[in-house]
This record gives sequence, structure tokens and C-alpha cells, in this order.
Amino acid sequence: MNLRHVLGSALVGFVLGAFTVASFQNAAAVRRESASILPTLTHDDAIDEPAASPSATATSGRVAEPRGAAAPAASVSDAERELAAKQLMIPVQGVRADQLVRSFADARAGHEHEAIDILAPRNTPVLAVEDGTIAKLFLSKLGGNTIYQFDPSQRFCYYYAHLERYADGLKEGDAVRRGQVIGYVGTSGNAPPNTPHLHFAISILNADHHWWEGTAVDPYDVLSR
Repeated sequence: MNLRHVLGSALVGFVLGAFTVASFQNAAAVRRESASILPTLTHDDAIDEPAASPSATATSGRVAEPRGAAAPAASVSDAERELAAKQLMIPVQGVRADQLVRSFADARAGHEHEAIDILAPRNTPVLAVEDGTIAKLFLSKLGGNTIYQFDPSQRFCYYYAHLERYADGLKEGDAVRRGQVIGYVGTSGNAPPNTPHLHFAISILNADHHWWEGTAVDPYDVLSR
């Protein structure tokens, strides 16, 4: 083999090696870039319990939270019309109706989401959607800092979850007014730590007004009208 052949083979090997290294570096860069933007694109994939039964104790010592039974479709439809007539406020300050994203039927581990996720910067004020009463302040392993609010007729319950904190001085039994700040957007519970948002749900209360046995209504259909 002459010197020219040896040098030519070495040059080809060097070029192929450099191309392979560059390809791996480019793939790694793409993976890093994708990972860096993922939190901004991910909606709440956490399981949020709709309520808590005071008679069911979880292993943590806090309250376990069973899901309520489904109501007939006509009842939910009637409730949606009644709620729409109330013209509820969007519960996150500065968010418009056209910015809401439907996620009620999105899959969660073993069940549907049955709520709407409203993304906003951490500590954005969370507002009472209408007049009512604070029925329960509950620290949940899944929902974090949560609020259950009854409407004035005690027909509906509004559920606010993943709060960073409550409004100063807020306590159970308080009467609140439409638009009143009751908490702040956060990532408490099992919310993605880089995606602060409000998990907001609406349920129809049963005849006993048990806030842990409500029937879910899609908030998107009410708030986006």
C-alpha cells in the first residue's frame, strides 16, 4: 500500500468520525432543548380528588376522598344552564374566556379529570367565582391547598386546588363576595412544580349538601360562555 493510499484512507476515516460525533452532539442538543420547554407545554396531569369525606381516613391521617356517583344527564344539563345564567367570574385574575382550554374529559390515572386547569404565573390571585360561603379549607396530598366554596343556594360547590396559599385571614364559614381574592395560584399537592395553575371544578351538591359527594359539571362549558 503506497503512502497516498494510506493518507487517503486516514482522511476518510477522520471525516466519518467527525460526522458521527457531530450527529450525536446535535441529537443531544435537541433532547436538551425539548426538555427545557416541556414544563411550559404540560397541563396538569395530576390526579385531583373532587372532595373529601370526613368519615374516611387515609393512611397519612388526612381525609381520603372518594368520588361521587354520576347524576342523570338531564340534571347536569339543567345545572349547566343554571350556572351559565349566574355568569360566573373566571377564577384566575387576568385570564379571559378565550384563553381557557377544555380538559374535563382528559384521562388521569384511573379516571377523568373532571375539572379545568387554568395556567397563570405563581401567586396570581384566585377569585371567588360568585358570592358564597367557604365550606372547607382542606390540605390534600393530591390537590395541595384547596378550597371548597358553596354558592348562596347551597346547590353548587366550587373547588379550587393547587393553591400556593390562601388569602390572609381566610377561614371556614367565611362569607365571600364575587371577585374576592381567596387564594393564589401555585403548585401545591401533586401539580407539576414548573407549571403553576389553578385546578378548578364545579359539582352539584346532593340533598344533604355533602361536599365530598358532588356530581361534576364541566367548568369550561360554564366559564367560556
